[in-house]
Amino acid sequence: MACRHVVNSSSKIFAFGADVKPAAFVEDGDEVVFETLDCFSNQIRTSEDKLENLNWSEVNPATGPVFVNGAKPGNVLEVEILDIEIDNQGVVATGKGLGPLGERFNRFYTKIVKIENGNAKFNNLELPIEPMIGVIGVAPEEGSVNCGTPGPHGGNMDTRYIKKGAKVLLPVFVEGGLLALGDLHALMGDGEVCGTGIEVAGKVVTRVSVRKDINLKNPMIVSEGNVFTIVSAKTLDEAVKSAVSEMVNFVGKHSNTGFEELVMLFSIVGHTEISQIVDPLVTARFRTPMNVLLKLGMPQDLF
Repeated sequence: MACRHVVNSSSKIFAFGADVKPAAFVEDGDEVVFETLDCFSNQIRTSEDKLENLNWSEVNPATGPVFVNGAKPGNVLEVEILDIEIDNQGVVATGKGLGPLGERFNRFYTKIVKIENGNAKFNNLELPIEPMIGVIGVAPEEGSVNCGTPGPHGGNMDTRYIKKGAKVLLPVFVEGGLLALGDLHALMGDGEVCGTGIEVAGKVVTRVSVRKDINLKNPMIVSEGNVFTIVSAKTLDEAVKSAVSEMVNFVGKHSNTGFEELVMLFSIVGHTEISQIVDPLVTARFRTPMNVLLKLGMPQDLF
């Protein structure tokens, strides 16, 4: 029988790695609730709290990690996002050196954003919130990767489709996977161009499952009727090329459609998109409608 586990935000990490002690041990199919701090470890509570005064060693915490029994290298860890609850206020911050326009700032700026009745109040605007997870990943194949950097293990992908109802598929590189997540946003646009979204603390309810029927080199997301391949690289050109290639390879393996046909089909129905351009590696995604993939004969249970 599946169990529910709660992992408190005091069990926080600042890097993904095989040598990090698990905060919890769970079984395949269990529910795990992650209580999270915001990306600044809740250090900014008013507009007077400045980035200049942050303890930067406490930035980008992720709650965990969780050891999933039965998850072995070569498997895939499926993380279903059952619910996301967020705090009633968040923070947006930007300034010198942050984002593509960072050179136009000479100092840092912070804005506290109140969240009421499903809306974020930005000055006189009321913006409907879309809570999502910025950091979600497992231990990498070797060494450690700080929680601010994305990669094949997941990490700081800042992909707005990682929201309630989504499934995140992560390649497993070490025994147990060692899943952790954090960096919630009440709202974030593609690119995250100022360096932050509306950064919030909160709680994420997940169901974790071990998948042995698929193999991945990079994360994949199933969300809102679409399948996304996610790749992070030094440049967007590299990330886009790899994300498209990953989709072609995956669909080609699980359908009878040839390479040439897939490339032409994806040029018609696929979409190249940007997740974020502000982390140490940039992240791109390739989106394909699931109904198209199913019409190619791909099994429903893959998704």
